[in-house]
This record gives sequence, C-alpha cells and structure tokens, in this order.
Amino acid sequence: MSKKFWTLMTVAGMLTATTAMPSRAADEDDAAPKYKTKEIMKKAMKGPLLKKVAEGGASDEEKKELHAMMVALSKNTPKKGEQESWDKMTAALVKASKAAVDGTDGAGEMLSKGANCKACHTPHK
Repeated sequence: MSKKFWTLMTVAGMLTATTAMPSRAADEDDAAPKYKTKEIMKKAMKGPLLKKVAEGGASDEEKKELHAMMVALSKNTPKKGEQESWDKMTAALVKASKAAVDGTDGAGEMLSKGANCKACHTPHK
C-alpha cells in the first residue's frame, strides 16, 4: 500500500481517538477545584453574583468568575447523595454559566433554572 494511504489512515485514527474522548462538564485540567462548595454557596448562590449574572447586570469579569465557580462546583464531591445526580446538576450550571460568558440568549433563564436550591439540597446536603 502507498505511503499516502498509511498517512491518511494515521490521521483518521488520531481524529477518531480525540473525538471519542469523554467530555467533562468541568475544564480540562485535573487540578484541585479553585473554590470549595461552601465558598461558592456563600458568594455565588446566597450572595449577589449568580442573581446579578442571571439578570444581565454583571460585568464580563463577574461572568467569568461565576463560570469558574460553577466549574469548581462540578469538580467538588457532594456531602451525600449520588455522584451521578451531582454531575448532572452541576453540568447544567456549568453550561448555563458558560452561556452567560459567551453572551448567549436565554443564559439568565438557564442559570435561574439550574440554581434551584431545593432540587440540589434535598439529595445532596
């Protein structure tokens, strides 16, 4: 077989390997989360940050900070409950905060819906 054929096969194999990798809700590095859950709850959820971003009154820096917090939250482990449930709930928050950073329409509604305190606290706190 020709050298061109094997080159194409190698490239196709590398593309298949990289696209088949599992995706993560969090960012790609495996470093320890930047924020602890308690800190995120205090500053973003109970504090004004999430509400400010959801209502559209936040600066770009505040949106990025909220997204960093949601990514960290997705990396943290819940006090109780199933990890699968935690991953699903935090993935929605990561997606919504990323949408806010990107300026996607409906990001505020996504954040408000994802930040349902009781829905998360009942199984995980």
